[in-house]
Amino acid sequence: MMAVFLIANVKVTDESWIPEYAAKVHDMVAKHGGRYLSRSANIRTIEGEAPDTTLIALIQFPSMEALDGFVHDPAYAPFAKSRQDGSVSQFYVIDDTDVAGSIPYLQAGR
Repeated sequence: MMAVFLIANVKVTDESWIPEYAAKVHDMVAKHGGRYLSRSANIRTIEGEAPDTTLIALIQFPSMEALDGFVHDPAYAPFAKSRQDGSVSQFYVIDDTDVAGSIPYLQAGR
């Protein structure tokens, strides 16, 4: 089983959803074995164009199945809807592999 990482880029357009989302979704993530590695607005561009985003969250899950369990949890649905209505969000998932296959402590990816 390999870890996966949810990367959420969120540009807030209406702040009304944030307090309840921030207070409740952390526990939903934990219920599915996930943990926040960061949920930060301190974004500094090192290279390329700066993202048009208010915050970026990085959440680790033990597997894709665990992440899918969180995303499709009926208890999360109203929180996802409120976030979607009050932001422009992009969610991405990556695993813990190395596409080049040259980092010895990572499994070779494809």
